[in-house]
Amino acid sequence: MLVARFSGLVLYSGKQQATSKENMKVSGFTIARNAVKLNYPILASIKSILPLVDEFVINVGDSEDNTLEVIQSIRSDKIKIIQNVWDFSQGKEVLSQQTNLALKECTGDWAFYLQSDEVVHEEDWPRLKKLMEKYLNNPEVDALRFKWLHFYGSYFRYRVDAGWYQKQDRIIRNNGKIVSEGDAWGFCRTDGQPMNRIVTNCFIYHYGWVQPQDIMGERITNASNIGFAADVDKDHTGQYDYGDLTRFPPYFGSHPDVMRERVAKHKLSQDDLKSIREEYKYHPALLFNWRWKTGKRIKKRIT
Repeated sequence: MLVARFSGLVLYSGKQQATSKENMKVSGFTIARNAVKLNYPILASIKSILPLVDEFVINVGDSEDNTLEVIQSIRSDKIKIIQNVWDFSQGKEVLSQQTNLALKECTGDWAFYLQSDEVVHEEDWPRLKKLMEKYLNNPEVDALRFKWLHFYGSYFRYRVDAGWYQKQDRIIRNNGKIVSEGDAWGFCRTDGQPMNRIVTNCFIYHYGWVQPQDIMGERITNASNIGFAADVDKDHTGQYDYGDLTRFPPYFGSHPDVMRERVAKHKLSQDDLKSIREEYKYHPALLFNWRWKTGKRIKKRIT
């Protein structure tokens, strides 16, 4: 394809025909295994972008619980389920391998990836759709990048310290040239060139670290079994210690609608929210219920 630039205007010529915005197709995709056992908000995750996509491919692994039945309970003709046996001899790379199997089933112009504990806020739908339409026929854009809110212990505390990535790609151009890599935390080009991306300024709400202590302990054990480093905050009983949550920044905004019931039922979070409202009662983000994240990045890990 020939690409020409004139004063910032990009013109494309060649065999590839531009797709109209009206005909744009978006695929959602994810992987899931033991999502019920490990308390992943898998249904909330899928439903958080289901209105944005034309199909949603879910690669379900050989689970020890009723993960498959739970996903089958979603009443939508957009859902496409495939099943695979995960090969744990691959270590944590099994996650990207299974993610790429799901990606291969996607037929959209864009492929929107969410892990089972990642959720999108409905207030971001219009902006995401607009950006996908804007860059639909610009082959130089490989991906759309999100900011991260890694909630920890409480639905109203998040981590910005070292070891917790704060931005990553989740919408990729589905052209067969971009694949999941490593432990499926991000994507890369198959030709080895750097990814070209657009920053969305939208959030991914990551809820994997808001769990009861026993379930969090089991998740740490499960992760270490496939090659992730064991977490130092897991004690010998299998319980996970979140420590003093006030050492982490507070979150003042709303959560996605699909998560509100979970948030409301989480007593530690509700108690934490009361203390946040008292301590920060004059903070503008709290007064106006802004979905705001601190710009201060802590370079060392908080223990």
